Amino acid sequence: MAHITTRHADPPDLELDPAETPDDARSSGPSRTSTVLALLLVGAIGGGALFVSGFALGRLSGATPGTTDDRQDLFRPFWDAYNDVSTNYVGEIDQHLLVEGAINGIFDALGDPYSSYMTEEEYQASLSGISGEFEGVGIELATVDANGQGCETISQTCRLVITRVIRGSPALDADLRENDIVLAVNGATTSGQTAATVVPNVRGQRGTSVVLTVQRGDQQLDVSVTRDVIQREDVRSEVLAEGRVGYVKILGFSSASAADLREHVRRLVEDEDVSGLILDLRDDPGGYVDAARKIASEFVGTGPLYWEQGANQEPVAQQPDPGGVATDPSLPMVVLVNGGTASASEIVAGSLQGNGRAQLVGEKTFGKGTIQEFKQLEGSGGYRLSVRKWLTPDQTWIHGVGLVPDVEVAGAADPQTGADPQLERAIRVLLEAEQAPALASPMPSAA
Repeated sequence: MAHITTRHADPPDLELDPAETPDDARSSGPSRTSTVLALLLVGAIGGGALFVSGFALGRLSGATPGTTDDRQDLFRPFWDAYNDVSTNYVGEIDQHLLVEGAINGIFDALGDPYSSYMTEEEYQASLSGISGEFEGVGIELATVDANGQGCETISQTCRLVITRVIRGSPALDADLRENDIVLAVNGATTSGQTAATVVPNVRGQRGTSVVLTVQRGDQQLDVSVTRDVIQREDVRSEVLAEGRVGYVKILGFSSASAADLREHVRRLVEDEDVSGLILDLRDDPGGYVDAARKIASEFVGTGPLYWEQGANQEPVAQQPDPGGVATDPSLPMVVLVNGGTASASEIVAGSLQGNGRAQLVGEKTFGKGTIQEFKQLEGSGGYRLSVRKWLTPDQTWIHGVGLVPDVEVAGAADPQTGADPQLERAIRVLLEAEQAPALASPMPSAA
């Protein structure tokens, strides 16, 4: 099913730690003139971007500004080339593009898919996506046919449907509902379009309005919604196995995910009194490092959760926060993982596996073992740079290798069928742990 949310695109290779600042002792430190923001992040799956070329930092007149004495000879060929281009190139020169392109060249030369230069627009969009905040109305949309299967072009047989209304959103206040069919946006029909072309028209600047024409049963309604800043919901939960198993799915490690996770787990453990927990981290590209530490702390009472190691430094243990709601080892746990489990989600999975708190069920994880720092360059965008490694509790670096599950189970051959052999196996593992009979029939997959 084509599933699109009304939010900025989330770059899957970005995760950062809001607790870090440019003055933080663990960061590499801001430059003297160009850095106005430094934030730590862990990247997941490398993404590509196109960048323009060039670099203009000053002029060569005996010595080059910003270049230390011991590097004058090293940088002389660069400044010679820059001066020649600036003076003798017969075409038009955009100095700003020269700056952006040459900075990009520095990061290209590293050969690290997680270190890269970004234009101002790309930098801001990346930070917005990672934070889980976006400007819109607060709905998730999908194109589905009469059988509930995914489809592409919107028509009489392929409808654009609201699949979720985010809590506390303008859409909820305006009484938009799940299963409403979106027929038009600001009077323009959705027929003949795709979800990807409709979504940008639903998004918009905070304080502006959009009118959605929806079909609800036999009614056709025009609903006006005032856009606002929306906090994405990254945590969902439900009770499975006739009330015995609590299931929690984390979609990403945004700024609100740790607090949301704590509330979901508290409800399952204290209110629902489940006898086992499943934490689903499949296809989770990660998010804030700080969120990963806080989430792991809800399940692991004694550490280390993981280790961090900076350049030319010894590893430093990262300990759990006290007061986790599900640290009792008598409550068995399973963590679902696959090849899309990356970076911050691997930190959590590795913490629980390495401390003996949970078994991993599924497939080998992606294998992202570095931590990035985000820095903004005054007037020239910003960049992300790999500045630390993270290691499992036994100080293993899983970069390029991934975490190996305790119980290997392949995913569904055809996800459209709704079958979820990994979830079914996780349930059996938990029920066997409490010496209860395995269920005779498969459990539904989690939403």
